[in-house]
Amino acid sequence: MRRNPRELASLQTRTSRRAVLLGSAMAAFSGGLALRMRHLQVDQADQFRLLAEENRINIRLIPPERGEIFDRNGATIAKNTPSYRIVIVPEDAGDIDAVVARLTKLIDIPEEDLEDTLEAVRRSARQAPFLPVTLADQVTWEDISKVAVNTPALPGITPEVGLTRVYPQEGAFAHVVGYVGPVSDYDLSKMEDPDQLLRIPRFQIGKVGLEARQEERLRGKAGTKRVEVNATGRVMRELDRKEGESGADLQLTVDSNLQGYIQARLGRESASAVVIDCESGDIVACASAPTFDPNLFVRGISVADYRGLTEDTYRPLASKTVQGIYPPGSTFKVITAMAALEEGLIGPDDTVWCPGYLEVAGRRFHCWKRGGHGHVNLENSLKYSCDVYYYDLALKVGIDKISAMAHRFGLGVRHDLPMSAVAAGLAPNRAWKQRVHGQDWLVGDTANASIGQGYMLASPLQLAVMSARIATGRSVTPRLIKSIDGVEEPSGAGEDMGLNENNLRKMRRAMYAVSNDRRGTAYRSRIIEDAFRMAGKTGTSQVRNITADERARGVIRNEDLPWERRDHALFVCFAPYVAPKYAVSVVVEHGGGGSSVAAPIARDVMLQALYKGFPPLEAYPSADRDRVKAQQERLSREMRHAEGERSDRA
Repeated sequence: MRRNPRELASLQTRTSRRAVLLGSAMAAFSGGLALRMRHLQVDQADQFRLLAEENRINIRLIPPERGEIFDRNGATIAKNTPSYRIVIVPEDAGDIDAVVARLTKLIDIPEEDLEDTLEAVRRSARQAPFLPVTLADQVTWEDISKVAVNTPALPGITPEVGLTRVYPQEGAFAHVVGYVGPVSDYDLSKMEDPDQLLRIPRFQIGKVGLEARQEERLRGKAGTKRVEVNATGRVMRELDRKEGESGADLQLTVDSNLQGYIQARLGRESASAVVIDCESGDIVACASAPTFDPNLFVRGISVADYRGLTEDTYRPLASKTVQGIYPPGSTFKVITAMAALEEGLIGPDDTVWCPGYLEVAGRRFHCWKRGGHGHVNLENSLKYSCDVYYYDLALKVGIDKISAMAHRFGLGVRHDLPMSAVAAGLAPNRAWKQRVHGQDWLVGDTANASIGQGYMLASPLQLAVMSARIATGRSVTPRLIKSIDGVEEPSGAGEDMGLNENNLRKMRRAMYAVSNDRRGTAYRSRIIEDAFRMAGKTGTSQVRNITADERARGVIRNEDLPWERRDHALFVCFAPYVAPKYAVSVVVEHGGGGSSVAAPIARDVMLQALYKGFPPLEAYPSADRDRVKAQQERLSREMRHAEGERSDRA
């Protein structure tokens, strides 16, 4: 059918309009596509190039070298040694379980460690999949070779050489330096913004002791490296690296030779000893016995080994020198006497009658000598360690002034040392009892406190500080770190305490009589060498109350009691008397009498410090020389044997 010209013109007009609209739409789409392609290829070229680069380049952290620790003479206490290990990068491994299963066919991973290891890898895969995770540490060169040969079948797994912490002197400084161990979830929970380095499973940080307290200094800062990997995750080459910063090296004030001797001398006793340099406040030795090998904790201690340490009655894990607090017993009498002297309440010739007890508020407070000491003055009271003299003195002075004097001499004070759980001890007063117990202070409390019993508590460190301050009249402050990266730390020599020098001389002379007068409680542990004469004070810290029935029957002998119910033995001293160089404190838990148990140890320690080694037998009383000679030979053999074993293991 023929269309008329008008219809044809109308149809042609509509077709042209549709063609224009369709063409415009196609042009707009093509233009938009072109612009998008330009945006992707030109404007975002750098971003996509980076994404492509990240598919073949990994950035990995380089753990810093931990700072090492040395004694005052440069002997190594804590160092780093090379360690072979196998690591896995979760994001490069693909099927982690399958890869680890293939690895266990090549090298031995203890079954008890495998599940923990896999869980650590999975956790890392969720949190930081680009960080390498240690699968096996301290592996042999043979295992390294097996893994290297089979890397094509082990995507993401790489053998590496790293560093691990070693304590070459083993237990000698375990309670001072502490140890490192793998980072735990608990460790991370205590930090607000943990360093990414700490998220590497099995990365080692300080757990206790100096290692923990100086963690930030010792750890250093991580470096980074860029490595090129192939499709299986195998490292092809290292592109560049930025080295981190090694941790600071610490030099301590302790002397490893003296420390080793003290550990051998204490042996299996549950005991502690502290040696302080009176001139500088340096802690020359700080030994707690029995001890343990911190190397056991570095890679994770076994259940059996840990149980053996925790179930030991003598508590080898406890740092008794700073954590242990004990009633100071008669060693505290020097504080009671100094408080009275400074108040002008007694003179050196004033006497107190000791019939063997003192009636206080209707109760008898007994002297250790049942028959009493008769008339005693200041020097004799300390020489005989008469309790009644100090009961009487304390009632005149009052507990508040005694407590204040104790604080001046470093008791009841938490000394600022980079060790774990440094105890403050306790030098109580009226306000303390009201605040803590909600009770009034009683006159009987004062009598007990005057001889270092009752609420009074002190650590071996504090007793050594007390002795150093008596010896010098200065506020000697204990110092453990001598220098950091060669920069000397401030001295602990301290300022003048502002005490009456005549009173201090009286106290020193009385302590000299304790060790050098024939009737002194420590006379049997005296030093014969005139240049090194020692002044000291014995102490016996009562663990249990003696019942009236026991007293009526003559009191049960200390050695007849179970070990944990026996009294603690204490001794404090300084030497030489004329120009004090060292102050020493010794506490033997449940050891019995301070004069018979603690004083001989302190005398041996003091001589060892003064002579810088085994002293000549002439420094000892003639009656002791055969025994001391045999003891020195035994200790020398033990120390050489221990050194030989350490060398063999190294």
